[in-house]
Amino acid sequence: MCRIERKSCEHKEEEEQEKRERKIEMGLKAMGGVGESRAEKLKNSMSRSRMKLWLIRATTSVLLWTCVVQLTALGDMWGPRVLKGWPSCFSQESSVHNAVSVPFVPPRILPPKRVYKNNGYLMVSCNGGLNQMRAAICDMVAIARYLNVTLIVPELDKTSFWADPSEFQDIFDVDHFITSLRDEVRILKELPPRLKRRVELGRIYSMPPISWSDISYYHDQILPLIQKYKVVHLNRTDSRLANNGQPLEIQKLRCRVNFSALRFTSQIEELGRRVIKLLRQNGPFVVLHLRYEMDMLAFSGCTQGCNNEEVEELTRMRYAYPWWKEKIINSDLKRKDGLCPFTPEETALTLRALDIDPSFQIYIAAGEIYGGERRMASLAKAYPKLVRKETLLQPSDLRFFQNHSSQMAALDYLVSLESDIFVPTYDGNMAKVVEGHRRFLGFKKTILLDRKRLVNLIDQYDNGSQSWDEFSSAVKETHAYRMGRPTRRLVIPDRPKEEDYFYANPEECLLPSDESLSST
Repeated sequence: MCRIERKSCEHKEEEEQEKRERKIEMGLKAMGGVGESRAEKLKNSMSRSRMKLWLIRATTSVLLWTCVVQLTALGDMWGPRVLKGWPSCFSQESSVHNAVSVPFVPPRILPPKRVYKNNGYLMVSCNGGLNQMRAAICDMVAIARYLNVTLIVPELDKTSFWADPSEFQDIFDVDHFITSLRDEVRILKELPPRLKRRVELGRIYSMPPISWSDISYYHDQILPLIQKYKVVHLNRTDSRLANNGQPLEIQKLRCRVNFSALRFTSQIEELGRRVIKLLRQNGPFVVLHLRYEMDMLAFSGCTQGCNNEEVEELTRMRYAYPWWKEKIINSDLKRKDGLCPFTPEETALTLRALDIDPSFQIYIAAGEIYGGERRMASLAKAYPKLVRKETLLQPSDLRFFQNHSSQMAALDYLVSLESDIFVPTYDGNMAKVVEGHRRFLGFKKTILLDRKRLVNLIDQYDNGSQSWDEFSSAVKETHAYRMGRPTRRLVIPDRPKEEDYFYANPEECLLPSDESLSST
């Protein structure tokens, strides 16, 4: 309708313009020859005016059509959000598409913010591998909550053996971490600008807290430092909070962080689901955390089954890292004490003795096995369905995870949680944290190998002093109560390194009946 009115208006303007021109021409004729030169000038001026008017109209039309096209494009892009209910004049298909109902997603209800007087800011640098850092993060959240301080998103280790450059947000969903805990503790991604500038200038109090400390240590020793300096940086955080004797609310908060707030990124979660789906399609699967990797063997000094050249290589590697304290190590004695990770050959014998079905898939949750296929031959013969993430996925699927050991470990962590059986061959941090998480998920079957007893039985079988049936029976009997069932955490006063790790058995968060708890 606007276009019709515009055209009628323009038509009237043209008629009036022509009338004015005719009057002017008639007046010029009446003026005679004297005014001929002036008449020519007026005609030229009127021609230029008409040309200018035409150009203005043409330019306006182009601009109007450009606006219409842009609005149409925006309508297609933002229609569901901005132009709801606006029918499209140009595409019937887009109108039909917008009419399709979208599944309703209820808005996420965030916990209310906890209101408290902020005593200062706590910065932490985690050290070690993924699961060592994971437990440390849980401890630091509990400490920040207890001290009423603001926690800055933890910095992850980039200088350890693995040299993984991953930041917190590359492994964990940082926004979920912050918002899911906001009713307990205030967490920021970085310090406020004034304090951040002070840290950049090196004006910050940094220290390692004392290992296995009671929560009262942080209240009595660390809190006064935070109140004095406003910001305190804890530069080592592994095993800094005691396993036992802590208030129940502290223990439960450690669990809440571990089992709820620390969620992996959507990319890691999605890839984990894909691996689990591929495994489930082929039947039951066992996750074997085979810790027979070069760094583990060098650090522990365990060289069972290695040739002389390999022993020398592992020894050189151990001496190359000054923070690996042990130097001269008797591998045989350490193995007999049950302090060495199982070899692939020992693992194959143990799984067979426990009657693990040879048709089960065995998912290797580990890095590169030292000795490669040669050392894996006996395990592959006993269990032909050996798989790992690299064989289940395409190289392109793992491209963004390469050279990021913590992200690769996160993928193995997810698969380990979902396995029918989890078998760690060494009680490192991943073995312990996965064990505790599987307990939390309903005491899922986790075979906790008694390495000291097993190496003795394996040696007896190898030297012929035991038959296979005797060996298998003894192995089953040894592990009858080591399947991840409800149990009390072992407490050893004044020897925290030797007692059961909180994250391997967070019994305060599991709430089984007293009758179901055993003392083993």
